[in-house]
Amino acid sequence: MIAGIDEVGRGCLAGPVYAAAVVLPAGHGLIGLKDSKALSARQRERLVPLIEAAAIDWAIGIATAQEIDAINILQATFLAMQRAVAALKTPPELCLIDGSQAPKLPVPIRMVIGGDRSEDAIMAAAIIAKVARDAEMDRLDAQFPGYGLARHKGYGTPVHLKALREQGASAIHRMSFAPCAAAGFQLPVASCQRSEAQSP
Repeated sequence: MIAGIDEVGRGCLAGPVYAAAVVLPAGHGLIGLKDSKALSARQRERLVPLIEAAAIDWAIGIATAQEIDAINILQATFLAMQRAVAALKTPPELCLIDGSQAPKLPVPIRMVIGGDRSEDAIMAAAIIAKVARDAEMDRLDAQFPGYGLARHKGYGTPVHLKALREQGASAIHRMSFAPCAAAGFQLPVASCQRSEAQSP
């Protein structure tokens, strides 16, 4: 019962940060696991049901943009990881976490530098978290149009930064991040129109 844990979306300007915890059996037989960033979206989407079927257990944890602003991105990332581990059906005996920093967990932890390239369970966790977060950003793109969220998934691309300057930040932008704070928060046009219509 060794869980691999990884996060996705830590460097984004918008949307939640996601983490996943995955427990794989020995001899899981999964082919194609690698660093999620080295896989195409189609490859990741193909792997997710295979990982879920092969895993002894898996779970996802999320921290919202509001939580990120309240406690900072590092602590929100830890919170998402804690929620992922808490959502597992059975507490693992050991958690492998990519990187050099880890949250407090009720089970032993081993940090693995480059674990997203060397540990199957961490790679599987990153793939599950990435596909789930990308799907959420596609949904948020429809809810908050004009930023190109489905295209860049909330990262600070030139298209996203231009939209921030022109539209201001939305309710899902991380106002503790400098580009969002500089853009300022603006109510969506539709909300402003509703408020005006309801005014006496």
